[in-house]
Amino acid sequence: MELVLPISKCSTLSKRVVARSFKITNSGLGHCSVGHRAVVGLRDRWMEFQGIKNWEGLLDPLDDDLRKEILRYGEFVEAAYRCFDFDMSSPTYATCLYPKSSMLTDSGLDKTGYKVIKNLYATCVVQMPRWTKKTFPNLASPRSSWIGYVAVCDDEKEITRLGRRDVVIAYRGTATSSEWLENFRATLTCLPDDMTTFDENYDQPMVQSGLLNLYTTNTQCDQSLQDTIREEISKILDKYNDEPLSITITGHSLGAALATLTACDITTKFSNAPIVSVVSFGGPRVGNKSFRCLLEKNGTNILRIVNSDDPITKVPGFVIDDDIDDMAESHVASTGMPSWLQKFMEDTQWVYAEVGKELRLSSKGDIATCHDLKTYLDLVNNYENDTSLA
Repeated sequence: MELVLPISKCSTLSKRVVARSFKITNSGLGHCSVGHRAVVGLRDRWMEFQGIKNWEGLLDPLDDDLRKEILRYGEFVEAAYRCFDFDMSSPTYATCLYPKSSMLTDSGLDKTGYKVIKNLYATCVVQMPRWTKKTFPNLASPRSSWIGYVAVCDDEKEITRLGRRDVVIAYRGTATSSEWLENFRATLTCLPDDMTTFDENYDQPMVQSGLLNLYTTNTQCDQSLQDTIREEISKILDKYNDEPLSITITGHSLGAALATLTACDITTKFSNAPIVSVVSFGGPRVGNKSFRCLLEKNGTNILRIVNSDDPITKVPGFVIDDDIDDMAESHVASTGMPSWLQKFMEDTQWVYAEVGKELRLSSKGDIATCHDLKTYLDLVNNYENDTSLA
C-alpha cells in the first residue's frame, strides 16, 4: 500500500514522523480477495481512517467504514459519561461508578474487544469560593475529578479486524463547577518547554490557559493528567513495540479539547509514537497558529466533528484568516477588521486558530440539543453528504 503523506504549509513533516509512519506501513498487513473486501476493508485501510492522508476522499461523500469508526469512537466517549457519578449528593460524586475490570460492560458497551487499563483524573487550579460551600453546597466540587480512561484492544479477533492493536483515550465533557471555571479562563498561555519543540520561524505555541491547567496541574495527593498519560503511553509503547499500533484520542466538548492537547503532548514527548489520531465531537478552540503548526509538524491527525449550529465550536476567542502568511494581507482578509483591533486582540492573547480536518454537520437550528453528544452521533449516523465540508 503506497501512502502519500500530506505536507503542511506551516512546516514539513519531521523525519521522525515519516520514519514512524513507514515503519507501520511495512508491518506486513495482508491483502485479501475481492470476496472478502466487506470483511477486511477496515484492516486494509485503517491508516487512511486514522488520518494518515488527512482523510482525503473520505469525507465528501462520507465513507461508510469511516462513519462506523467515528460512531465507534463516539461510543467510547458515551461510556465516559455513563461512568461518571453526576450525583452531587453522593459521597462518590465526580468519581467513576464502575471498576476498571467491568467498566465498559457496565456502561453499556458489550464486546468491544478493549480492556480499560487506567482511570484518568484532571485537577483544577480554580475552585469555587469558600463561602459558596455553605450558601450553595451543590456547587461545591473536588479539585480532582474522574475525566476518562485509557483502554487497549486485547481481543485477537478485534485486532485482526482492525488491522492493528488500537489504544483509546476517551474523555467526557465539562461536569463540575470547577471545570466550568477553568473553561472561562480563555486567554492563551504558552505551552511549557517539555510540550513543544523550538522553531525560530514561528511564535511560541499557545493554548487556552484553563485547559492547560486541567492537563498539567497536580497536588500532593493527585498526579496530573499529563503525568498519568505519559506513564501509560510509555508502558504501552514498551509492551507493544513489535506490532502495528495506533493511539486514538476521542472526546466531547471539554474532552475534545483535552484530546487535542493530549495528542500534542504524546507526539512531542515520544519520538517512537505510532500513528496518533484525534476524533473529537463539539470541541472548542484550543490554541493559536503556532500550536496548529506544532501539531502538523509532529504528524498529529485530527478529525473534528462540528455541528454548525453549536456555539461551543465557535469559542473561545477569535479566528483571523491565519492561512495568509503576509501580515498586510492578513489584516485585509480579517473580514474588514481594522489592523489596530487585530493587533489588540493578538496582544491580549485572544486570537485562536482552527486545527485539523473538519467534518461539518448541521442540526438545523435545534439550539436546545445542538451540543449534546447524542446529537452529534445521530448527525454522523444520518449524514447524507448534503452539508458543507471544510
